[in-house]
Amino acid sequence: MVKAFVFGKFLPFHTGHEAMIRFALTKCDFLTVLICCSDKENILATTRKKWIEKTFELDKNIEVKTFNYFESEFPNTSVSSLEVSKIWSSKFKELFPDYSLLITSEEYGNYVASFMKIEHVAFDISRQIFPVSATSVRNDIFTNWTFVPNSVKPDFIIKVVILGTESTGKTTLTNQLAKHFNCSVVKEAGRDLIDNSNTFEFNDLHFVATEHAKQIDIAVLGNSPLIIIDTDIHTTKSYANFIFNKILKVKSNIYNSNKANLYLYLNNEVEYVQDGTRLSENDRNLLDISHRKILKQYNIDLIEIKGNWEHRFEQAVMTIKQLIEPNIKQH
Repeated sequence: MVKAFVFGKFLPFHTGHEAMIRFALTKCDFLTVLICCSDKENILATTRKKWIEKTFELDKNIEVKTFNYFESEFPNTSVSSLEVSKIWSSKFKELFPDYSLLITSEEYGNYVASFMKIEHVAFDISRQIFPVSATSVRNDIFTNWTFVPNSVKPDFIIKVVILGTESTGKTTLTNQLAKHFNCSVVKEAGRDLIDNSNTFEFNDLHFVATEHAKQIDIAVLGNSPLIIIDTDIHTTKSYANFIFNKILKVKSNIYNSNKANLYLYLNNEVEYVQDGTRLSENDRNLLDISHRKILKQYNIDLIEIKGNWEHRFEQAVMTIKQLIEPNIKQH
């Protein structure tokens, strides 16, 4: 029985890592993936373990283990060094005494295997097949989003929610922003499930909440780390309170799906337009009060968007840019 291991920080886990692990599985009967986590890193070992286990949940001949260490005791470098490799190989020999194979995508894999007196098989050291590194993903998540596995995306996604009462331009602004940033968009589920704000049942709101969360979850796995979302669960709860004087109870997973990085609230100072499906203007303004009350109740920090349509778009773009700039490499 050939037992092999791969090791790394997986900070974060990317498709290059995934390909290396799948390659390793073809070279052995049993594989251990060792996640090395130092005391100076800010992504938990349990999070990284979750990423890999979810990706390989259908594979039975693999296990994922973690090794937590202090950088004062173990060198924290990816440079190919005989001295560093000797220190780590001693720990690996302790952890894997009966393993005969090491698979890496690094030159230092040869050094480690030599010290351990086991075989080393290299995979894509030149990064020609998968031109990506964990550092490049961390430095520019937007450029490297295609290299982020689905299991990792929920932890790096950036959600922006557009809120406000009826006839304040939420849908228009949502579409404008999605086009401007070339990113994913989640439309308001209520517009598709409820034809008229004046004629619907309380239970319809449960369908809206469930469907909206479902669409957000789908968008998380899309082609952009940024999602612009038209309304959220707080709006749905506000309708329940305002129309039916009832509390809409939903499961925690729906709240988790709706949780966003930025909430933009559109002021209702703009001209009211009745399209035949909306509440009256007076009720629209009372609903605005209801929305704000619910959001305050859930401690949601809002950024108010005011002014004419052009100014609202400009203000929203500027605010979102401030949010995402740390995630984009500066050229």
